[in-house]
Amino acid sequence: MAEVFIKFGLNPFHLFSKVNFMKTIIEPFKIKSVEPIKFTSKEERERLLKEAGYNPFLLRADNVLIDLLTDSGTSAMSSDQWAGIMQGDESYAGSKSFYRFENAVRKITGMKFIIPTHQGRAAEKIIFSIMGGAGKFFPNNTHFDTTRANIEFTGAEAVDLLNEKGKHPEVRADFKGNMDVEKLEQFILEKGKENIPLCMITITNNSGGGQPVSMQNIKDVKEVCKKYNIPLYLDA
Repeated sequence: MAEVFIKFGLNPFHLFSKVNFMKTIIEPFKIKSVEPIKFTSKEERERLLKEAGYNPFLLRADNVLIDLLTDSGTSAMSSDQWAGIMQGDESYAGSKSFYRFENAVRKITGMKFIIPTHQGRAAEKIIFSIMGGAGKFFPNNTHFDTTRANIEFTGAEAVDLLNEKGKHPEVRADFKGNMDVEKLEQFILEKGKENIPLCMITITNNSGGGQPVSMQNIKDVKEVCKKYNIPLYLDA
């Protein structure tokens, strides 16, 4: 038996489940549908990049063979997931699908109030529209691009406090997504706790190369936030 950890990409949470698989020559599942992808030549790719101004965001997805821009919605769905679409309750209010979702998230997080949004950037827009504004600062290990945009749109400042090893791709180290706890406390003292509505940790640290954050680092950051009465938000 081979023991593996599987990451399930679910918005707004990534769940990990330890699963045992038999070691087989082939994958232990059937693929029920295929989607064609376009192969481009080196010359075509060079031309397309030049036409896009060397900005990957301006490339058409049809011309991208392997898309590493996101991990959202990029994996195949199981037969149970496809069936779930047909069984879903689309009622405008009181949907049974919402109550199943709410119960699952409460069980995982222990949180009492659950507000679903279609994407993380929608949740960010709500949070920072309320808590942002000129003169406010939001420390993080490394802000994701939409998070930074939603913060700065309000006139607030998004501040990255990544640990030093996480800034050097050539350095091999564990937990390169950790926040620099010492710098966080210095930052709070410098800017004033009244000007920091919340502190964030992005897990995993997407804009820092998807590097992991240790549980100890989260606990240490939480202690600093608790000391200055600043809420800690996990962008998970």
